[in-house]
Amino acid sequence: MKIFKTPLDSCIVLSPTLFSDDRGSFYESYKKGVFEEALGYEVNFVQDNESFSSKGVLRGLHFQKGENAQAKLVRVIQGAVLDVAVDLREESSTYGQHFSIELSSDNKKQLFIPRGFAHGFVVLSDTAIFSYKCDNYYHKESESGIIYNDPILNIDWKLPNGHLQLSKKDLELPHFKSLAL
Repeated sequence: MKIFKTPLDSCIVLSPTLFSDDRGSFYESYKKGVFEEALGYEVNFVQDNESFSSKGVLRGLHFQKGENAQAKLVRVIQGAVLDVAVDLREESSTYGQHFSIELSSDNKKQLFIPRGFAHGFVVLSDTAIFSYKCDNYYHKESESGIIYNDPILNIDWKLPNGHLQLSKKDLELPHFKSLAL
């Protein structure tokens, strides 16, 4: 497995080594020791989640506040998405910056999103199965988010605005400048 730093502090990309032959392929999607050595600290994942979505579905930008914040290790099982992480840690040198990457079943890349980040993705393929590990449980009272089209963040979602599908809840998220972290 190869580990790549992103421009955002503590946010990393994992790219597995794929072993293929005439029978198919194999790769390690997660290896605790390698992962934690790259991070420099321990992460205790407690829950795995999976979603299925159609092209243009945008989920995000979501995060949990305070002691219920979550780190996530995300990947795509089937299809392709544009995945986005936004640094919300006010003490960070990359506060307010975002990073995006295409994750797909073809490239098998994963993105680690530390606690203190907002996260979202949009489906680029006809459908996608998106999977992620969390290091903390979902806590409804701690959930929050940022509107996907925030002018300060200026995220390019790679699809025309008219092709995006968002939940009513995600369309009502606040702007970055009005966050109360």
